[in-house]
Amino acid sequence: MDDLDDVLQSVGPRLRSVRQERGETLAQLSASTGISVSTLSRLESGQRKPTLELLLLLARAYQVQLDELIDAPVTGDPRVHLRPFKRHGTTFIPLSRRPGGVQAYKQILPPHWPGYEPGPSEQKVHEGYEWIYVLSGRLRLLLGEHDVILAEGEVAEFDTRTPHASANPGPEPTEILALFGPQGERMHVRARPTAR
Repeated sequence: MDDLDDVLQSVGPRLRSVRQERGETLAQLSASTGISVSTLSRLESGQRKPTLELLLLLARAYQVQLDELIDAPVTGDPRVHLRPFKRHGTTFIPLSRRPGGVQAYKQILPPHWPGYEPGPSEQKVHEGYEWIYVLSGRLRLLLGEHDVILAEGEVAEFDTRTPHASANPGPEPTEILALFGPQGERMHVRARPTAR
């Protein structure tokens, strides 16, 4: 019974982590699932026990398997079943399956994404830390006052409380590996700005 209580207590933080990882507000999630904002808030804070009906709606909205939301025990298959999803015009392919800690993704940015030259007003700030490795193509990274182009094989890491934005300046798709993690989960690889 203690195991069941532990699983139920971990669902709320897991739901919050998945939502925040996707950059959605409670209001946006409510609109896409039909679940009230107050119910979503109580689920995430652990003040309400999740029901199968609510979890199924949330799994569908997040495009993940139900066991990813409740942290069901692994049944022997260690493979991560990749389910790509699109956000803001880019494709994300999950490479890890445990919300709450560092999350790994392959990300594909289409040519000339996002279709305009990002400037200081497009830079975002949020809690966390990010590590990026360019697999192919080029990635423009605006980080505070810095404006660098990362080429294939280059790495960047930064505290996401620093204003930041990224773009694909080239005519080909850019593919990156990205690790997103909470503050304190720092990766110790640094890149030097590329000469332009």
